[in-house]
Amino acid sequence: MTKRENDSFSIKDLMGNFIKENKLEKGFTKIHIQEAWEKLMGAGVVSYTKEVKLQNGTLIVSLTSSVLREELSYGKEKIMKMINEEMGEELVKKLILV
Repeated sequence: MTKRENDSFSIKDLMGNFIKENKLEKGFTKIHIQEAWEKLMGAGVVSYTKEVKLQNGTLIVSLTSSVLREELSYGKEKIMKMINEEMGEELVKKLILV
């Protein structure tokens, strides 16, 4: 019978290694950005949101309401700061509301 190794790893570390080895960071970032937007902006804003995507440090948010787009444009810096804090790193450098 072979001897079992006593090295113990947390599931978080194992998943992190798996994600890095298989180059899945981009996909997880896309999912987490969407979740962060929904969590931070609330149900009212999310109901008018068509799409949230991150491209090269630019967060592009498609909205169905021009009034809401105008309202959110006044707080772009605050929104970027909140999302970056939620993500734990500075991913969003620019916010475009479409």
